[in-house]
Amino acid sequence: MAQPSKEPASGSGALTAPPLEATDLLALQEALVEATPVTLRRGAVIEGTVVRVDRDGILVDIGLKYEGIIAGHEAQQLIAEGRVRVGDQVLVYVVQPENAEGQAVLSLKRARAEHGWRLLQRLAEEGQTLEAEVVDYNKGGLIVDAAGVRGFVPLSQVASIRHDGQSEEEIRAQLAALVGRTLRLKVLEVNRKRNRVILSERVARQEGRAQRKEELLATLQPGEVRTGRVTSLCAFGAFVDIGGADGLVHLSELSWVPVNHPSEVVQVGDTVTVVVLAVDREKKKIALSLRRAQPEPWTRVAEKYRPGDLVTAVITRLTTFGAFARIPDGVEGLIHISELSTAHVTHPSKVVKEGDVVTARILRIEPERRRLGLSLRDVPRTEE
Repeated sequence: MAQPSKEPASGSGALTAPPLEATDLLALQEALVEATPVTLRRGAVIEGTVVRVDRDGILVDIGLKYEGIIAGHEAQQLIAEGRVRVGDQVLVYVVQPENAEGQAVLSLKRARAEHGWRLLQRLAEEGQTLEAEVVDYNKGGLIVDAAGVRGFVPLSQVASIRHDGQSEEEIRAQLAALVGRTLRLKVLEVNRKRNRVILSERVARQEGRAQRKEELLATLQPGEVRTGRVTSLCAFGAFVDIGGADGLVHLSELSWVPVNHPSEVVQVGDTVTVVVLAVDREKKKIALSLRRAQPEPWTRVAEKYRPGDLVTAVITRLTTFGAFARIPDGVEGLIHISELSTAHVTHPSKVVKEGDVVTARILRIEPERRRLGLSLRDVPRTEE
């Protein structure tokens, strides 16, 4: 039987109750057993002890000097699978209070289903989630074993499947791949009369994410370094999931060098290290920085280069007084118009253009002033 997970609680913005722990589930199941003295009425679910297992069936002591029998195909299947042994404590469903031999006819399978229905009703009322194994599928969605009850997860509620732009064959292949997997689900509807249980993976995920976001916002502090995954890009930055909540890395915080679009630095799905800049708990917003989790480029330049070194640089922009060029470490330096050539130059465009790759000599490094002086004089020029 699929058991509720021991994962952290999941919830919505209104914070639903947490999923049941294993010990809680056991307590709930025990509470669901008939608390009154054993009454052998059809449909009762009672606890008993297996006292005999043989080819005639499974004999169960159900207390107050009553014994019942699990016989037929169900008993043979249980015995063949080795699921029942003498001494086991089991929950059984009374199919018939007394047969011709004076024994109660019992069912382990139907007891499990009865407990499943009661458990699902309880979970639906309390807004809790459970884990269920996918046992089959059809074009409409997934069929799951939800605490021993056959439940249905409509295709629109399967968060594990991409719907946009997928053909029917591709969707069916994705559904088939989920058979045998265990999913965390939210109970949407329990209708025993119609033998109907509807569940949702999508809602369970959304509520779980909302709960994790609340927990994260309550503890997250500026200055923390976190590892996250890029979830989406937009014109003004990139969103990064840092463990339950998305934070925004503004365009200006993506790199130490100017960036026109986030795709120049990251792609969706990338794992990145970020620094928390600010946490707005009221608006539920998190500001992150990618560049501040990396060494400041001017520090690297000062440690790596010395005046007189030759470096490869890309011309980034031209002005009347010279050309700016970016070296591999991301720092821009100025090639003054007097350093573009040994000959007299009236405008930088006479010598270089934006995008040119050149070899330049470092004249001076002033990290405290963020200045780098470069020269093309007496240096071989390389173009791409």
